[in-house]
Amino acid sequence: MSRVAWTQLRPAEDAEAVREAIDRVLDRGWFVLGPEVEAFESEFSAATGNTHTVGVASGTDALILALRGLGIGPGDEVITTALSAVYTAQAIMMTGARPVFADLDRERLTLDPKIVASLIGPRTAAILPVHLYGQPADMPALAGLADQHGLALVEDCAQAHMAECAGRPVGSFGIAAAYSFYPTKNLGALGDGGAVTTRDQALAKRVRQLRVGGQSALDLHTEASPHSRLDELQASILRARLPFLSEWTTRRRALGQRYRDGLAGADLQIPPRLDAGHVYHLFPVRSARRDELRAHLNAAEIDTLVHYAVPMPAQAAFAATAPAPCPIADQVCGELVSLPLYPALSDSAVDRIVDILRGW
Repeated sequence: MSRVAWTQLRPAEDAEAVREAIDRVLDRGWFVLGPEVEAFESEFSAATGNTHTVGVASGTDALILALRGLGIGPGDEVITTALSAVYTAQAIMMTGARPVFADLDRERLTLDPKIVASLIGPRTAAILPVHLYGQPADMPALAGLADQHGLALVEDCAQAHMAECAGRPVGSFGIAAAYSFYPTKNLGALGDGGAVTTRDQALAKRVRQLRVGGQSALDLHTEASPHSRLDELQASILRARLPFLSEWTTRRRALGQRYRDGLAGADLQIPPRLDAGHVYHLFPVRSARRDELRAHLNAAEIDTLVHYAVPMPAQAAFAATAPAPCPIADQVCGELVSLPLYPALSDSAVDRIVDILRGW
């Protein structure tokens, strides 16, 4: 029986469109900040319900430039989740601000608004929730806190393309949102890429200036900023794939529900789907015997990964921020296992994984 890979990144039903896009860019001979980027920015704005999209080099840069565009920097604090890829908090540090880690909602595994409220202080400038694994954070509650305290709300949507919270698109609750187009994402490039989305024209203009080294006009740079530009090849590939995203999202949701139905009653903890807008970037399960579980699946020719083994407050990179304890994140990070889930995964493969897990 063939091995079930954790993901599959080769173009499939989108292959012809991707090849045509690449050829179009090669024939044109324009490779940085050209018509493909402009067209993708317009198309992605329409898809996400935002007015402005600014293509940048990565999801991390999208966070950095969104925060910098809002004037957040040294002396400021940004409250974010204890559970995410480290790049979320690193982006905050790259602005000169201090990340303040909040522990998790036990069910959503995203920011707990009650804990966020307890951490707001005189230096708090922003709240940065992460829509983790495709499950939206509790945005109505977090948006209410941001409004109440006059804070910027910047959404990390790297794992939540096209997700919705309470019927409203993620990325539309805050002043800005950051997206990643790393190849494993729900909408992935064949390299790296990212974008900032916003409805604020002034913020979009400032982020556009920051992404080209702080250049305000040709050869005039008013501040120091790194180059961070989405290239034409990746923009063309994203344009080719964007029309497939709705179909892929429907497939992810169907696979997620198939796992849920099949694993009901199994000796695992499965984070509940708390919003119909969940887009299943990942399908994590939890077990106190994670290493044994992964070994069992590996022996059965099933690949798994862990997202994430170490909570951000425990990372050496953030020791200087004096993070407070986050015991829920500590526990969860010792239990999480990500099962295969991607549009090309077959129903029979999911059924096979379910059978193995139910017999464990």
